Amino acid sequence: MTESQQNKQLKLPLPGIPKGEACRVTGEGAEAEMAVGGTEVPVPESLMEEVANALNLMEAYFEVRANKGSPGIDKMNVEQLGEYLAHNRDKLSQSLLDGTYKPKAVKRVEIPKPGGGTRKLGVPTTVDRLVQQAILRVVQRYWDHTFSESSYGFRPNRSAHQAVQQAQKYVSSGQQWVVDIDLEKFFDRVNHDVLMSLVAKRIKDKRLLKLIRAFLNAGVMVDGVVIEEEEGTPQGGPLSPWLSNVMLDELDKELEKRQLRFARYADDCNIYVASERAGKRVMEGITRFLDKKLKLKVNETKSAVARPWERKFLGFTFSRNELRVRIAPKSIDRAKDKLRQLTNPRRTGKFEEIIAELSKYLKGWRQYYSICEDTLEFRDIERWLRRRLRSLLWTRWKTPKKRYKELTKRGVTASLAACTAGSSKGNWRISISPALGIALPNRYFDDLGLPRIYSDGTQPPNRRVRTRTHGGVAGRNP
Repeated sequence: MTESQQNKQLKLPLPGIPKGEACRVTGEGAEAEMAVGGTEVPVPESLMEEVANALNLMEAYFEVRANKGSPGIDKMNVEQLGEYLAHNRDKLSQSLLDGTYKPKAVKRVEIPKPGGGTRKLGVPTTVDRLVQQAILRVVQRYWDHTFSESSYGFRPNRSAHQAVQQAQKYVSSGQQWVVDIDLEKFFDRVNHDVLMSLVAKRIKDKRLLKLIRAFLNAGVMVDGVVIEEEEGTPQGGPLSPWLSNVMLDELDKELEKRQLRFARYADDCNIYVASERAGKRVMEGITRFLDKKLKLKVNETKSAVARPWERKFLGFTFSRNELRVRIAPKSIDRAKDKLRQLTNPRRTGKFEEIIAELSKYLKGWRQYYSICEDTLEFRDIERWLRRRLRSLLWTRWKTPKKRYKELTKRGVTASLAACTAGSSKGNWRISISPALGIALPNRYFDDLGLPRIYSDGTQPPNRRVRTRTHGGVAGRNP
């Protein structure tokens, strides 16, 4: 055991952990160890012993703690989970082994969807999250390698980037029509009986099957009332993505049987064909398969047979001529909506705090879209954002006297400062004025820690570069 692993084990107040035993403690967001290279792993009849094993529970605890998350209906947070396990681990393990563990209802949380409407999430209690994570570690180790090579969602060592790059290879090879399938409210509409029949093909331990069914039937608490749900697998628990992959693995196998080229990330599935006629035939056949075999509905409004550069896949699209990966227009709109929220002129707080929030968001956003090969849109967003920040500061300076003082203090001549401070033009128009370009140049935001998201190839996106260019604020209205 490494020194860091020993330190982690010492921090967890769990009694009875065997000392000196090999233990692989995963990092933040890590998944359970899995079979490599498609190697078959013998599956024992009794899996619950592995789920309830002290070391497995310990590693599941570390993963739940690293992933953080909100409390469930019992209001226990992840910081309190370690203390709970110190006093109840043996009892918890025994309840899993004898089949008496009963999951609690999940807490209903609704978040707005970018295209309108809301997405329903179900937040399990922290103990339920721990148990689900312990189950996930076991089932993923034995069955992840059985899933399709074209399945990229919620699997170890796979990502949305790989799915998009595989799609690009299909398009570049001549499959320049896409069957874009959108499953209607997939996580809310999963049929429990169909799902459990598929799970039962893999798992023979009746105790584990009973426990998974119990999680599906635990219900949802809304306004203090527990509502039983007969379908769906609530998003929010660690086990939900694996269950969705079990369900949609049937779709993957059907597509492979038909020798179709596809990339799937959770319920986002794109199939690539050579002609529109073939695409329509595939759409009709797969829609019928999903309805009859899996009892899933295709959203006909959002699904389509079209050119890849006319559709988006996981927030990306392709350029029409070079077939290069680029950010989808809707993803740009979504980013701007978030940036508008963070730079709202009416918000309070220090300007440095706003920059810190922007920095956190932009770094994550830029990392996700780092595979884009066409990045001119990033430059436009950068310029637009700096213009909003100039407008925000101009709004905060409020009075002509204050504005004149700030401009002259920042190197603007007295005559230009007086002319600008006394202008009747609106804040957005003033934000591209020569005076604000001098007073608030690009390097001012660099020095505050605002990251660059665009690089022209001459320097990395986040390198702070001093420049004489004071403008760079072109763009549409806020």
